[in-house]
Amino acid sequence: MKKHNPRHGHLAEVWGDTVDLRHLAWSIGIGLVVSLSCFLLASHLLVDRVESAALARAYAMLAGLVGCVLSGVICGALFPPKREVVEDGAADPSWRQEVLNGLAAQSGGLGSVAELPPSVVSEMKALHIYELFANAPPARAEAPGIPQAVPPATEER
Repeated sequence: MKKHNPRHGHLAEVWGDTVDLRHLAWSIGIGLVVSLSCFLLASHLLVDRVESAALARAYAMLAGLVGCVLSGVICGALFPPKREVVEDGAADPSWRQEVLNGLAAQSGGLGSVAELPPSVVSEMKALHIYELFANAPPARAEAPGIPQAVPPATEER
């Protein structure tokens, strides 16, 4: 668990996500109470209704798992996400060019945007990357390390 900067003293990073430590503690408590209550209630109700105690306990554990899912839904509704997603339209063009060069260096190259299905083209335009790929230099005729097929020679008569 990694703490964030001091001005957000109650925030921490857990499993790559930003969490409020107070909400995390409440979520653990809610999860414990709800899942254990579901387990104990099902165990109490099923002990007389099921033929074997082992089967009653197995169903009670299943009810406890349902309680875990239910507590996740409750905590998700009570505590909204803490991460801040910021999109900045002014990305560094040199970084984009490095990415394009890396893609072009892979076997198969970039290809052509003319070969893409319309749904992909519309998604690329929505993400504002269509022009980047459309203006990219055409792929080399030969990828490094991959021999090109030689067409059969034709004889003139």
